[in-house]
Amino acid sequence: MKVLKRIYKYIAIISLFFSISQLSANAHIPSPKHEVRAVWLTTIGGLDWPHSYARSENSVKIQKKELCDILDKLKKANINTVLLQTRIRGTVIYPSAYEPWDGSMSGIPGLSPGYDPLAFAIDECHKRGMELHAWVVTIPIGRWNNTGCKKLRYKYPNMIKRIGDEGYINPEHPQAGPYIADICGEITENYDIDGIHLDYIRYPETWNRKINRRQGREYITGIVKMIHNRVKGRKPWVKISCSPIGKFDDLTRYRSHGWNAYTTVCQDAQGWLQDGFMDELFPMIYFKGNQFYPFALDWKENGNGRIICAGLGIYFMSDKEKDWDVELFKRKMNVLRANGMGHAFFRSRFFTENIKGIYDLTSDEIDKNPALIPPMTWQWNVKPSAPSSMTITNTKTGYLICWNGAKDMSDGTYLSYNIYSSPSYPVDIDDARNIIATRYLKQEIFIAHERNKRPRYYAVTAMDRYGNESQPISIPPKTTKENRSYLLKNDGKTLSVPPKTNILSADYLIIETLQGGIVATRPYIDETADISDLSEGMYVLRSLGQKGITHRLGTFIIKRH
Repeated sequence: MKVLKRIYKYIAIISLFFSISQLSANAHIPSPKHEVRAVWLTTIGGLDWPHSYARSENSVKIQKKELCDILDKLKKANINTVLLQTRIRGTVIYPSAYEPWDGSMSGIPGLSPGYDPLAFAIDECHKRGMELHAWVVTIPIGRWNNTGCKKLRYKYPNMIKRIGDEGYINPEHPQAGPYIADICGEITENYDIDGIHLDYIRYPETWNRKINRRQGREYITGIVKMIHNRVKGRKPWVKISCSPIGKFDDLTRYRSHGWNAYTTVCQDAQGWLQDGFMDELFPMIYFKGNQFYPFALDWKENGNGRIICAGLGIYFMSDKEKDWDVELFKRKMNVLRANGMGHAFFRSRFFTENIKGIYDLTSDEIDKNPALIPPMTWQWNVKPSAPSSMTITNTKTGYLICWNGAKDMSDGTYLSYNIYSSPSYPVDIDDARNIIATRYLKQEIFIAHERNKRPRYYAVTAMDRYGNESQPISIPPKTTKENRSYLLKNDGKTLSVPPKTNILSADYLIIETLQGGIVATRPYIDETADISDLSEGMYVLRSLGQKGITHRLGTFIIKRH
């Protein structure tokens, strides 16, 4: 049996190199509908963000804008996953019951920046349809006399080990697993994260181990299992991932030259996939040639159907590093895509600053079309029901598409929606070129008309927190023509309002712009509302109940001339 496995792996490696030989740097691989495109966004020392400290109301605004500018660029390049460094070195970027504030936010270790950066980052990523995974550095806790290390060794003196001038949590100490699991549990419970991403979940390469490698792997795996149980016990839809050393172990034909996950640092990442402790891996394959391609395939072959997203060290394109050429990464991304793997860039600033054109290559060519995150069908595989009651209102400036919510079959907290568009009917939702919005949180969207474009058809699907997607709802061609009967009537001064029913139990009317901004509130008394003070334009009318529940009553256009 072992001989057969070796033969199959040998055939697979030959197939990989055949595919590499066929995939020139200029090869075009069709963009898949599902694919992880990620960046590691570091906060340590403000390497990626923030670029300034937050100590006042104005400086908080500046720091927030810095992040929004980064996320806008990532969104434009169709990045769908942000790995945000949340626990740094025994310090964090959110108010924690366990560890002090990192100094990267306020400039002073232990001092709050005056807002919650993690909560803000999650909201801003979700607004842009991107996932945010809390990146947790696990074993290293920084310099021996720095804030994070000092506090931890004071509280747990026997759990911390010193190597040179650095402190580390001892993975063999009985409190190590519960403590790191507490950190991950706190983040999971208090924040609407999409993933917990474990970094450095291994022995340091300089560690003087007194135990054998098998025992070392058992200690590290024990910590991973505790984190898994803590996170999944609270929110089973939260992905658990890690960034293992880029080579799992020596291969039959290719050696790792003494630097690998399994043997060197006791990191059994492939075993964690097999045992169900991990949903996703981001192996740091910061190599090239025969030290990249065979090892990348090895991760995929042993992925147990989970998500494999290869880490690409784009910082090596810097002339201060190895001065690698961008074409090398173009070939890597093509090969990864051809073999069903995503790509993650280390790190964000090298990407957004377009070193050697990597941002342009990604946004204009490789990732030109958006992509959805692959669903966690191993965790939950029952799809939501499709959205209902879809309407399309054709205005002078664009289409207002509205739909009613679908039914979530999972234990998740909410549904999001994916919107597709095509010049032909029915809309093919399997074609990535038709995706126009992902993980959309509202139940209406306004899409502006484009010049010299054919009329388009639209489809909407619901998606649960596990990534399972419903069947689409769309409107056949004959009903997509301009139809103003959907609009509420008005004479520019008074708006006709649908009669109030017992079901609504609402006391107020809310008038919003198409972008969701509230411009007026009115008492919901009779079947009219005063709109004489509103500017010309298109608006959405909603009811507001005593418990804060709103219902969409319709749209109307004010046109006085």
